[in-house]
Amino acid sequence: MSKIAFILLLTLSFLGAGAQTGIQYKITVAQDDSGDFTTIQQAIDATKAFPPERITIFVKNGTYKEKVRIPSWNNKLSLIGEDADKTIIVWDDYFDKINRGRNSTFFTYTLKVEADDFYAENLTISNDAGPVGQAVALHVEGNRCRFKNCKILGNQDSAYLDGENSNQLFENCTISGTTDFIFGSATVIFKACTIISKKDSYITAASTTKEKAFGFVFFDCQLEAEEGVNEVYLGRPWRPYAKTVFINCNLGAHICTDGWKEWSNKEDKSTTFYAEYNSSGPGTNTNRVEWAHQLTRKEVAEYTIKNILGEWTTKSDE
Repeated sequence: MSKIAFILLLTLSFLGAGAQTGIQYKITVAQDDSGDFTTIQQAIDATKAFPPERITIFVKNGTYKEKVRIPSWNNKLSLIGEDADKTIIVWDDYFDKINRGRNSTFFTYTLKVEADDFYAENLTISNDAGPVGQAVALHVEGNRCRFKNCKILGNQDSAYLDGENSNQLFENCTISGTTDFIFGSATVIFKACTIISKKDSYITAASTTKEKAFGFVFFDCQLEAEEGVNEVYLGRPWRPYAKTVFINCNLGAHICTDGWKEWSNKEDKSTTFYAEYNSSGPGTNTNRVEWAHQLTRKEVAEYTIKNILGEWTTKSDE
């Protein structure tokens, strides 16, 4: 190696080390100027792309009226609120307002997560457009994304959970909506979540692909409804091969006797897998539509968080 090449290599190594040590791994967002930024999107935009370690953005209490996007290059990012009831991200886009043709739904999000290894805690993510059609609050496409003690609030299509290779975990979260308010093709576990129906309609609209062993799986969840809501289905298939399972969940009286409903394509029910195990509460019925299932003890043993989502769920995301 020549002397010039050696010096150049040392220089590049030094600059690289400096760039790594210059990364800000702890960032604070506060509306009163007491933090590093006053908006969440400003903080996200300032983080290093593809960081070697997790970057955490702490968000102080406040109502953040902004449409937030976490791009794929902002992976290993945590968004931690001060208080789930008081740290609120809200926007009000909806299908007709976006007006971008038949796919307008997918542009209506309040928070969109494209990045892998995202973690959120103590946040309210809301679309407050009201009952005006499709209006997404949370849109997730990244893999290994985890939400803990968060509230996802909306009406139709509140939570769009998608991605061909996306695995997601929601723990102790509250999700509310009207029609198909939990939908998409991702493999998702909802653990000890509260699911609130605001209208006589459908909770889930999975579009699980044929190759996936699992779709939406609800463990130990509480299914509730607002006053006057009396006829809600657990789900209907958005596309063929939809998979949705409720395990050890408490079902309110608003859950229909049939439990599940076919969509416009009547043939989809022959490829779907809709099932329950050990349901409780007034909405329980072991005699659902003939194409639904009650899992056996042997079958339910396959439904573990680790088996469904993989090893990453055993690691800390903070």
